[in-house]
Amino acid sequence: MSAASQNSVGIVQPQVFRHEMPFSLHRGKSLPNFELVYETYGTLNTQASNAVLICHALSGHHHAAGYHHADDSKPGWWDACIGPGKPINTDKFFVVSLNNLGGCHGSTGPGSIDEETGLAYGAEFPRIVVKDWVASQALLADHLGIHKFAAIVGGSLGGMQALQWTIDFPERVHAAVIIAAAAKLSAQNIAFNEIARQAILSDPDQGLGLARMIGHVTYLSDDGMREKFGRELRSGDPNQGADVEFQVESYLHHQAKSFSQTFDADTYVLMTKALDYFDPATEAAAALEEVLANTTSRFLVMSFTSDWRFSQDRSQEIIDALIAARKNVASAVIESEHGHDSFLLPIDRYIAVFSTYLDRLHDQICQ
Repeated sequence: MSAASQNSVGIVQPQVFRHEMPFSLHRGKSLPNFELVYETYGTLNTQASNAVLICHALSGHHHAAGYHHADDSKPGWWDACIGPGKPINTDKFFVVSLNNLGGCHGSTGPGSIDEETGLAYGAEFPRIVVKDWVASQALLADHLGIHKFAAIVGGSLGGMQALQWTIDFPERVHAAVIIAAAAKLSAQNIAFNEIARQAILSDPDQGLGLARMIGHVTYLSDDGMREKFGRELRSGDPNQGADVEFQVESYLHHQAKSFSQTFDADTYVLMTKALDYFDPATEAAAALEEVLANTTSRFLVMSFTSDWRFSQDRSQEIIDALIAARKNVASAVIESEHGHDSFLLPIDRYIAVFSTYLDRLHDQICQ
């Protein structure tokens, strides 16, 4: 562990939940069984009232905090927000973080063996939608003895899952924290996802890296990229016009290479389609406020000023619908130059709002 491990949950061990019964999927197909890889941080209290579920975004997984061994140099992907004294305070909450169904970090997905064929599912893995993730997460909660979560928390695609939880299992959610998310994707977002998918389908060897480069640029902001990279060179001389590489190019190539080594192309296609299809209002043939009418949880909705992939306007649509449905909703717009990736970072006001909300929630329902 590095020196950055202060206030860390420490070394954690992934666990596996196996659901032995057939699992029906929302689009009509089913799985004979499934496994979910997950981690937990903190201690579940005797009333099982202090549990928090972490829903991950497109490229996320179960390892949200802490380290897997003493030599780890990099903690889990949301270590900035999960741990002792952090917004999701493991001195107070029992935190559950999982790798979604269809993922490529141990949970049943395209890389798993299809029992009917004896071969990996690959692109033939059944289509997954957000409702399927929520249903499988509810089964994991049952396994852990958690009837009702103190909070379900997620950024981006994770925020969509938190919103779907409040619709599908209203009696099992005290609070939903929805960060940099949307009630449905914009046409521009769908377009970026389709370009990424076409890159993968056009070139199985290089396409996933290119998809990551496309996605990563959209997660940043112009100001943030200018501050981080400017027009700095890594090598070459533009005046000579040969062998020139800008720092931003080098960064994107590194991102593409590392992502291609750890992620599965079929999972990327599956998850971007789940993003595209998410639209609880249209699915119910009703206005969003009508869909949210039966929710019983309270809500915190946060967005970031420089996030153009999931802009403030998309969060405001959720807020407006919750207000119209007369729900308990708090909201905050956080100043940041870091674009969509802001939700992963320890920005002072973001941390303050996040911490205050969850601390008050704990004091109200977990005592």
